[in-house]
Amino acid sequence: MTTEGAFDPESVLASLEREKVRYVVIGGLAAVLQGSPVFTQDVDICPARDRENLERLARALRSLTARIRTDDVPEGFPFACDPEFFERIELVNLITPYGPVDVSFIPSGTKGYADLIAKAHTLDLGPALQPIVADLADIIRSKEAANRPKDVAALPVLRTLLAEIRRRERP
Repeated sequence: MTTEGAFDPESVLASLEREKVRYVVIGGLAAVLQGSPVFTQDVDICPARDRENLERLARALRSLTARIRTDDVPEGFPFACDPEFFERIELVNLITPYGPVDVSFIPSGTKGYADLIAKAHTLDLGPALQPIVADLADIIRSKEAANRPKDVAALPVLRTLLAEIRRRERP
């Protein structure tokens, strides 16, 4: 479904924006968008879970021809990309022609969208692309709770970046 070097997060985010999905960018991409040098190859989002938003999310993901991602089936496999599917799950890993997309309704260490949106920031990435990105402190909190080796490895860099951002914000 995707080829080496085909990662295009702007296309994924643009599709979500076109459908007016309410979501917060989380994970490595959210950190990169705030200045982290730690490389990422996927788009992680935490969407709002109301029915209308799940309908918009399903439309956006269908427009991206999203498929369930597994190690055994690199091109992914089809699924019922509809609100009912999203009402029944907490996390799904997808593949699109633009790269992997992970949809997490309750990221580790958080209570989900309402928790993350409270401190999130809107980034201006162009005229039609203004994603809402999780606060770096929330990204750190989530990575600490997940406690996966890749998350633990990223924490020192993220903590240093957060300290630098806070230092610059002080008068």
